[in-house]
Amino acid sequence: MEFSPPLYSATLTKRYKRFLADIRLDDGTEMTLHCPNTGAMTGCAEPDWRVWYSDSGNPKRKYPCTWELVENHLGHRICVNTGRANGLAEEGIRAGLLPALKTFDSLRREVRYGSENSRIDLLLTGNDLISCYIEVKSVTLLGDDGQGYFPDAVTTRGQKHLRELMEVVRQGERAVLMFVVAHTGIDRVAPAEHIDPEYARLCREAAAAGVEFLALGCEMDETGIRPVRPVPVQLQ
Repeated sequence: MEFSPPLYSATLTKRYKRFLADIRLDDGTEMTLHCPNTGAMTGCAEPDWRVWYSDSGNPKRKYPCTWELVENHLGHRICVNTGRANGLAEEGIRAGLLPALKTFDSLRREVRYGSENSRIDLLLTGNDLISCYIEVKSVTLLGDDGQGYFPDAVTTRGQKHLRELMEVVRQGERAVLMFVVAHTGIDRVAPAEHIDPEYARLCREAAAAGVEFLALGCEMDETGIRPVRPVPVQLQ
């Protein structure tokens, strides 16, 4: 996923009202960005950290620029734009980075499914008539020693997705929960039991029911974000 043009850099002043962030440009000018992240953004939004943003060039937008990346105090790059996760998951699959998903020859996005009226992020189909339903989650919460966690806040929506993935398996199809690790300091992922114990419990239940858990690590800079490797998922 390349940024064209490359991202612009600035210093974070604060993130507030969930969807807004104030920044300071190198010349001292202050500006407000759209923040495309509804989560708590724990460890992703400290004042004076370096940020990178894209410019839509659309004067009709109230906030034409969008916060994309941040660098934390350890030098790790983090993609705070959760809307990038599905595209990165697709790139990783098409590049063959996840061997478990190499047998499919067709990929569609945002396909309606499930009894709770959801849309699956990615749907893979192949010649064997078994479809693979993939729910994608962006991981940005870093714990100790490279341990990443999802979610960073209680997520009833995420719990619903796990129930629907289990139903997909019961119907004879494949179901995958894919964590896109949008943080260069994370080298393994686990459910955040200390934040949402019900989500962690449902992850273990889903795995026992046959839902597959995969994770994809990324590298990133002002020119782009690139999926590069599979990352271990630890459910226990």
